[in-house]
Amino acid sequence: MTDRTATAKWTGDLASGSGTVNLDSSGLGSFGVSWPARTEEPGGKTSPEELIAAAHSSCYCMQFSALLARAGMPPTRMETSAKVGFGKVGAGFGITGILLTVRAEVPGADKAKFLEVAEQAKETCPVSAALTGVKIELDATLV
Repeated sequence: MTDRTATAKWTGDLASGSGTVNLDSSGLGSFGVSWPARTEEPGGKTSPEELIAAAHSSCYCMQFSALLARAGMPPTRMETSAKVGFGKVGAGFGITGILLTVRAEVPGADKAKFLEVAEQAKETCPVSAALTGVKIELDATLV
């Protein structure tokens, strides 16, 4: 088993406060966070949703490449973006959905099998599994 850690620090109230999130395990650095960066323009800061998008897009690439290889269609290249929506949900705010967009080069791949494996990867990616309460959509294209 492997554990990874990050630490967030916050000062002030929600609207006027700000903080940092530190990627402890990798030591890659600290990133500023704020409510305006979450709900308006980023202004050089990140948000929980952007961090989820980074985690989801990288996890999906790993899962999809593994499943394609297992299906006899090893990819030569793929690029996945994750668009994480955030907005009003009921009386508060929440993640409103995720769109994974993947473009993959898979020489000799059968398009129907490619799309089947793409959907399977969406369902079995560990980050997707952790986000089961969120609607996740997929746009997969074989290039």
